Amino acid sequence: MEIVSQIIFWIFVAITVGSAAVVVFHPRIIYSAFALLFTFFGVAALYVFLSADFLAASQVLIYVGGILTLIIFGVFLTAKITTLDIPHHTHQRYIALIPLVLLGVGLWLVVLTTPWPSHTLSTAPTTQRIGELLLTKYLVPFELASILLLAALIGAMRLARYYRKRED
Repeated sequence: MEIVSQIIFWIFVAITVGSAAVVVFHPRIIYSAFALLFTFFGVAALYVFLSADFLAASQVLIYVGGILTLIIFGVFLTAKITTLDIPHHTHQRYIALIPLVLLGVGLWLVVLTTPWPSHTLSTAPTTQRIGELLLTKYLVPFELASILLLAALIGAMRLARYYRKRED
C-alpha cells in the first residue's frame, strides 16, 4: 500500500510541475489560465498528502473557485486577449536559466543532505491550530492582508467606474 501511495504522490507532483511549466511557458494566455487549474488542483492534492485537509479544501474553494474563475473571466472579457501571443525573448530566457539552475541545485542538495524521518508522524486536525494562529500570533498580518484586499477591491471598482464613464 505504501508503494501505491508513493506512485500517486509522484503522479500529482508531475501534474503540478508540468502544468506549472505550461502556465509559465505557453505562448497563449488562455491555455496558461487553464493549466493553472491543474496546478491548483495538484497543490490541493499535495496538501491532502500532508494531512492538511482544511488547506486542501481552501485551495480548491479560494483559488480554483474564486481566483481562477476571475482570471478566466478577465481573459474572456478582455477584447482579443484570448488569441494574444506572448512574445518570448530568448536572451531573457537564458538569463533566467542561471538563477533557476542555482535554485534547482540548491534544493536538490537540501533534499539529499536532510535527515528525513523514516516513520510516519501522527497528524492532528489542522483546522483548530490554523484558527488559533490566525487569531493570536498572526492576527496583525491577517488583518493587514484583509485591508490590502479590500483596498484592491475598492481600487478596481473605482478604475472600472472611471473607464466606464470615459467610454460614455
